[in-house]
Formats: sequence, structure tokens, C-alpha cells
Amino acid sequence: MFNYKVAVVQTAPILFDKKKTIDKMGMLIKEAASQKAELILFPEVIIPGYPRGLSFGTVVGSRSEEGRDLFLNYWENAIEIPGAEIELLGKMAKDAKAFLVIGVTEKDSVSDTLYCTLIYFSNKGEYLGKHRKIKPTAAERILWGEGDGKDLKVYDTTHGKMGGLICWENYMPLARMALYQQGLEIYLAPTADCRQSWQATMEHIAAEGRCYVLGCNQFVTRDQYPAELQKELENQPSLMCSGGSVIISPLGKVVAGPLFNEEGILYAMIDHKEIIKSKMDFDVIGHYNRPDIFEFKVKGDNG
Repeated sequence: MFNYKVAVVQTAPILFDKKKTIDKMGMLIKEAASQKAELILFPEVIIPGYPRGLSFGTVVGSRSEEGRDLFLNYWENAIEIPGAEIELLGKMAKDAKAFLVIGVTEKDSVSDTLYCTLIYFSNKGEYLGKHRKIKPTAAERILWGEGDGKDLKVYDTTHGKMGGLICWENYMPLARMALYQQGLEIYLAPTADCRQSWQATMEHIAAEGRCYVLGCNQFVTRDQYPAELQKELENQPSLMCSGGSVIISPLGKVVAGPLFNEEGILYAMIDHKEIIKSKMDFDVIGHYNRPDIFEFKVKGDNG
């Protein structure tokens, strides 16, 4: 049985600047560690930010040179795995003595393709692995390639079996089932969605998976974007992303948040006993499963 505190960090990146963003994250990790958090979650692509409202010079049938220049800027501020940023973030996890899970834009060192990626570090600073988003949503496909699904993996740790999906991957029932069938207990859901409907999704997943759900979003205002991008954003709202980070119990009950309209850190206790108790009447891969009727298989090696 395990019992420990988690932290969900709702913050804004320093957009298009990975170094300054990591510096800011370092301060927030120290703050969460000072509150004895043993698992710290950051939002989707906190490095180098979710570029909401930007077109990258694209319309159907054409791309602009200015848009390619902006893509280059975004690419230059993505991170490689392995790489210097991974080493630095691992050290932050080790110093905090906490598991650290972060949404990043990853730059593939061979193809140069970008991916929306979730990376995991142990409380000893070890890089555990990553998950690449398998289906970027709508115009996100201009920026990010598709993960191959081989990393739909749950990590069996001293702090429970943890894994996650990124933003609207969480609407994919089969992707969720790929995690559930590995005994997932701590479900991590970094996102860029601040709609009220997202809150219902987080509650549903907790009740469905009989797991703790940590939903983590950014809080971003228009004036936080670089000055050279302000003209393109002039018709966008002053509040670009209102947040909505939340922590849900295995029975689908909110235990922290949702946090809107400000930066902040949510804290909650994870209690393994509550996971076990929740499975008395429902267990998606156990006594409530019907393998005599349904067959489920994930192609490839997902661990």
C-alpha cells in the first residue's frame, strides 16, 4: 500500500524559450518539493509552450515564409531525447526526490520531426521513458507528427502504476484501455483544453478506470506571447487559456480544483486503499470485464 502527496502545476511557459521555461519550472519544482510532493505533473508541451492562436502561415494549399520561420523558432526550442535538457530535468527530479512528469515538444534527432511528448523521471532522477501523442488534433498536425503507439506504457513504480495520455487522446476509448489493461493506478492527463466538458472527461476516466486522475493545464494570457506575435493575435481573447487543472479520486470525485483563471499548484493525497475500495463494484479489467464477449489487443510492443 502507498500513500503520498502529488502536485499538479498550472503555469505558463516562457513561450518559445525553452531555457527560461525550464528555469521557471525549476522554481516551481522546488516549491512543490517544499510541500512534500512526491509526484509532480506539468501540462502538455509546457516546453516551449502550446502555440494557441497561431497559424504558422498556413491555409489549405499554401504556406508562408513567415510561418516557416516561426516553425523554425518553435523547432529550435524543442528538446531532444536524450539531451542536455533531459539531464537537467532529471537532476531537478532527483533534487526534489519526486517523480516528475512533463509535457514537451520533442525534436527527433534523426528525422527532425516534432512530437507532442510526455516524459517521465523517477524520484532518483532517472529518465524512465516517454509517450508520443498518437493523434495530434486538427491544426496541431502542422506541428507534430503521430506517435506509433509502441510507448502506450504504464510504469510500475514504488508510488503505484502510473501512465497517461495527452489532451484529446483521452477521448480515445481504446487508448485508455491500452493503459487500463496494464493495471494503471495513477492516470496523468496533461492537456491544453480548458473547456468545461474536459472536467466531465476527467471525472469519467477516474470512475471508469478506478484510478486517480491528475489533469494539468496551462494558464496563459495573450500578453505573455512574444511581441513580434502580438499582431497576429490581435483578434484573440486576452485570456488564451484559463486552466482547469484538477485531481479526481478513483470514484470520480474532485479532491482538488478545478483551478481556473490563475497560475497555481494543486495538491492532494494519493491513497492506495481508495483504489482498492473503488474496485469492489467495478473493475474495468477484472470482475467487470467480459473477455468471453470482447477481445482487445494493442498492435506492437507497448510493454
